[in-house]
Amino acid sequence: MGRVEKRLLAGAAGQIELTLDWPGPQPIPGLAVVGHPHPLYGGTMDNKVAATIARTFAALGWLAVRFNFRGVGASAGVHDDGKGETEDFLHVLRAVPTLEGVHELLAPAPRLALCGFSFGSFVAANAAQALARAGQPADALVLVGAAAGKWPMPDVSPEALVIHGEHDDTITLDAVLDWARPQGLPVLVIPGADHFFHRRLATLKARISAYIRGMLLIDAVGQSH
Repeated sequence: MGRVEKRLLAGAAGQIELTLDWPGPQPIPGLAVVGHPHPLYGGTMDNKVAATIARTFAALGWLAVRFNFRGVGASAGVHDDGKGETEDFLHVLRAVPTLEGVHELLAPAPRLALCGFSFGSFVAANAAQALARAGQPADALVLVGAAAGKWPMPDVSPEALVIHGEHDDTITLDAVLDWARPQGLPVLVIPGADHFFHRRLATLKARISAYIRGMLLIDAVGQSH
């Protein structure tokens, strides 16, 4: 795997602090943006689950970007209950490919993956909904510890990957199933896992890797016909 780089990006509420998890060999086929847990409860882009998601994509050859929500770390602004955070998520998604040192290495039309953990899943899902409404749906959506029952999670693509811990006592599995059921949305349950996937991060990484590899394999088969 490649290097980890910190950057600052101008945003609507001021600067946004980014971490770029670079892959090893180039060219880079895809960009993944990862949202972190609730900032009012200690959530940052360095959260171990958010970092695991990012490193999983980097290991697959994608550029992964984590960023601090408003008022966290070096990011300006104040917490905005998801609205401003979603605006920033979409801004990061669009702005990072244009940055110096990035646009030279990223594919001209990179695959886009929107990802989030806990509160970050609420932000990522709203960003995915905004892109879909604009006729520019993301290629992949990964929601870990989806924030159902805590925040008004929107409906998502049936192809989204939703992963939840069996013993999550922060966001209950029942709440996630209640959200997923009307959509016919599958939920991948990791037995024995808590909200932060303690001792289950390797399993989390394996499931996300399988999802992305499967998506790319389907694309490759489709292009060969």
